[in-house]
Parts: sequence; structure tokens; C-alpha cells
Amino acid sequence: MIQIEKLSKKYEDKEVLNIDQLTIQKGESFGLVGNNGAGKTTLFNLILDLIKPNEGQVINNSITVNKSEDWKKHTSAFIDENFLIGYLTPEEYFYFVGELRGVKKSQVDSWLLQFEGFFKGEVLGQKKYIRNLSKGNQKKIGLIAAFLGHPECVILDEPFANLDPSSQIRFKEIVKKHIENTTTTFLISSHDLNHITEVCNRIVLLEKGVVLKDLTTDSDTFAKLESYFKI
Repeated sequence: MIQIEKLSKKYEDKEVLNIDQLTIQKGESFGLVGNNGAGKTTLFNLILDLIKPNEGQVINNSITVNKSEDWKKHTSAFIDENFLIGYLTPEEYFYFVGELRGVKKSQVDSWLLQFEGFFKGEVLGQKKYIRNLSKGNQKKIGLIAAFLGHPECVILDEPFANLDPSSQIRFKEIVKKHIENTTTTFLISSHDLNHITEVCNRIVLLEKGVVLKDLTTDSDTFAKLESYFKI
């Protein structure tokens, strides 16, 4: 699904990412962990062509991302609140995303019903602009919008941050259910080792822009990661 080849990013003389080769298979739930400054968000930004690499390339479903925009038809993401449109209501934003992905308003309305428990009555029907909602509720809007239209690939940067504990658990179940019932490829970064080892079947550890570990998730993965971060 996604191939990374000799990818590097520098800011002035400082190299923040250097990955020689990395392949993420279709249908894989891929987790990315690392300390602050490890290069996680930089990698996702390069995959989404939000920034340009100094060298190398990212190929999404046989499409080089900085040479064509055709990969956007099957890829969605939520990185941060900059992906939102603050002067829209949540409903307007979902309709806007739905229109981009060929989903009618009535279909969006029906689809959103399954997330009522996650929204807790604080998102839809409030007659508020997104900019006036809490950070947690803004996050919920961006996360759920990333699933709209059944994209083949979903990229989420720190999806559990700014969510209260019950919302973290609910969102984890949403992702797990999606993984079980679809062939969607997930790329998820997180500082929460518990959550990411529960939802991802493969986890890559980045440190200073370099891949240190590439693990298939099993009963020992959390302990291995925790042991590394204790050092």
C-alpha cells in the first residue's frame, strides 16, 4: 500500500528523518511510537505530501505522492485541528467532507448515528461552530471525519491525545471494529503504548528520525516498548 524509499528530511543542517526503506501492506494496522522529536509527525506529513523531502519518495498504492494527487482519492487523515474548518458547524463540516468523498447528506446523517456514544451529545445538534467547541470535541470531529467515505488508508497522528479516558476507550473500540470488518490500512502514531499495542498489529519505533525497532505485535510487545522507554 505505502512504500518509503530512501526518505530524508532536513531543516537547515539538522536531519530530522532518515528512513532507507519501509513498506506498509494493504490492510495493515501500523503503529508509530517514539519520544517527542522522533520524527513521527514529520513522517506522516511527508506521506501526505504536506512537506517536501530532501531526498527519497513516498509511494501510495503505486502513486508517488509528490508527483500526482490521485492517491488522495483513497486516503484520509487527521493530523491536527488545522485539518478542520473552524467557521463551520460539525454537521456542515461532515457534509463538506462527504461531498469531497461522494457521500450524500442523507448518507452522512445515517452514518453518523453509530457515533452518538462517542460524541456524548456534545457535538451534533449544538448549533455551535467548530472553533467554539472544546479541544476534545474538535478532535472527535476530525477523527470521525477521517472514516467518512470508506477510505482505503487512514492516517491518524496522536488520536488519543485531548480525549478523556472514556472517549479514548470508545475510540479504540471504533478503530478495532473497523480493523476487524474492513481491509482499511491504518497508520497511527501515539504516545500511549497501551492503546497502540491493542489496535495495531505492527509497531515501528522511531528515534531521532531513524527506525530502531519494527515489531509484529504480540503479548510481549508492550513490555519490550516499555523497557526501551525506561532507559
